[in-house]
Formats: sequence, structure tokens, C-alpha cells
Amino acid sequence: MILTTLVSTETLASHLDAADWVVFDCRHDLAAPEHSRAEYDRSHIPGARFLHLDEDLSAPKNGRNGRHPLPNPEKFTRKLGEAGVDSSKQVVSYDAQGGMVAARLWWLLRWLGHLPVAVLDGGWSQWVVESRPQTAKVPRPQRAHFGGKARNDCWVGAHFIREHLNDETTVLIDARAPDRFRGQNEIIDPVGGRIPYARNRFYRDNLDASGTFKKPEVLEEEFRVVLGASSPQQAVSYCGSGVSACHNILAMEVAGLRGTRLYPGSWSEGSADSSRPVASGEPRPGEPWARSLPTRYWSSTVCSSCSSSGASFSSF
Repeated sequence: MILTTLVSTETLASHLDAADWVVFDCRHDLAAPEHSRAEYDRSHIPGARFLHLDEDLSAPKNGRNGRHPLPNPEKFTRKLGEAGVDSSKQVVSYDAQGGMVAARLWWLLRWLGHLPVAVLDGGWSQWVVESRPQTAKVPRPQRAHFGGKARNDCWVGAHFIREHLNDETTVLIDARAPDRFRGQNEIIDPVGGRIPYARNRFYRDNLDASGTFKKPEVLEEEFRVVLGASSPQQAVSYCGSGVSACHNILAMEVAGLRGTRLYPGSWSEGSADSSRPVASGEPRPGEPWARSLPTRYWSSTVCSSCSSSGASFSSF
């Protein structure tokens, strides 16, 4: 049995002792990231290893590459191997943020070519409500060799956004809350607003009232509205820093809508340069004004976190 999107609490509970399953705790508080490890140390799912969003699932930021740049692929594969992950392992990720950070690890593993990875549906909250086993014991995994290779076909850089800003077939999907999409109540990034012509799909809308993912048919219907006449392969998902955008990609995969790419730098990278176009307020139908933006000349810069894999980011 290979799980590639979601796993239920019941299924995970029945595989806690499975040698070919590796579980990662990705709980993270954006407002107090230093508390993340403490929460894990206090209690976690038995056997779960801990990965920190800022320290493990991201590369260092430099003020131009967004708040959560993609990690160096070689360093990240080594870290996964040290945690016991190899090509045969079923990986499960969970958090207490509705799957937002867990989906980031899910996407990163797929970026490295590892398909047997699933997010715990309902996460830590559901696990606790159901009185599933907990422990404070930190596992000592046996080191493995993880031979993942970074793919460049599942994400885009700022150069792609620049080149396709006026392309009617490309759909930019913004996973942030509606107020931040409108440029209001921006409490994280210095500049409020969105990439012109983006459409809003708040990642929390992928969940039902219980905090678990909506049924595939419901998600498909809702994302079809967002996509319009475009295909999933023509869509790019972004958010504030390339984290909750992964949640939308996961939800689309659950719905059978495959092929949407991630813009890892997202708004925090895009808004770092004041010369870049910004949209705000309630979007007008089609936002046709965004397609008549004046031509700009942009400088290309290499993203330090991606240079080792030959990837480059250009300003948009």
C-alpha cells in the first residue's frame, strides 16, 4: 500500500510499529517559531521525528529570496537519510496547522522524486481528540541512504511569473487569507497586496468543519471554479512564502487535479522589490488592467538556495 496524498489517523495508528513507515512532526507557530521544538519535546506521535520549518524545510533567507526559500537539495536529502528515509519508506507528515506545514514537507519530498508521502488528515488535533497514543520519547532512527534528486518541472521562479504575467492561460492561485489577498491586515510581509491577475483560494477552504480535507469531488468542483477554462498544469500556486501554497497543490491532487506548480518565493520574494507590480483591493472580473501593465526590464539573480541544482530566480 502506497499513500501519496492523505492518510487517516486510523491507518497511521495501525502502522506505528511498521519498519517501512517514517513519521515527521512538522508543527510550527509562525508567530513563535521557537516554541515548535518544545511542543514536540512535550508530546508527539510515537516514533515521529521532528523537522523545523525554518531550520529544516527552508534555506537561509537573504531578504530577496522570500521567507522560506527551498532548502539546499543535497543537504535536505542527507537530513532525510539521517532520519531513516530511503526510497522504500512510506513517509507521513503532520502538524497542528491544518496541514499547512505538513504539506510543505509533502511537496518537498515530491520535488525530490519521492512519491510515497502522505499528510495526516486532521493532523495532531484529530490525533489528540481521538485519544491516540502520544509520547515524549525521541526516536533514534537507523541512518539510511536517500537518493532523491531535485526536479525543476514542479516549480517556477520569478522569471516565469514575469514572462507569464500577461498570459491569459496561466492561472496564479493565491493561498493566503482573503484580507491579505486584498492587501489588508498584512502583518507578516512589509508590503500588502498580491501578484496582479492572481485568484484567491484560501488554503483553509480545503478543510471541512472538522478540520479534515473535504471530499475529493467537492474539492474538484471548487478548484474547477478557480481554474476556469485553464488546466491544472497551467496553474501556479503561491502564498506568502511557499508554505500554504503547498496545501492547495495537495488538495488539488486529492481532487485528481494534478500538475500545478509551486512558486516557492511567493509574495515575500515578489514584494521585496518596490519596482514590481502590485494589485490590491477587490479584484475586478478578469482584472484586465493587469494585462496592460507597462513592459519592464528586470535583472536576473541566482537564488543561493537553488544554485546547487542549477535553478535560478529572476525578479518579476
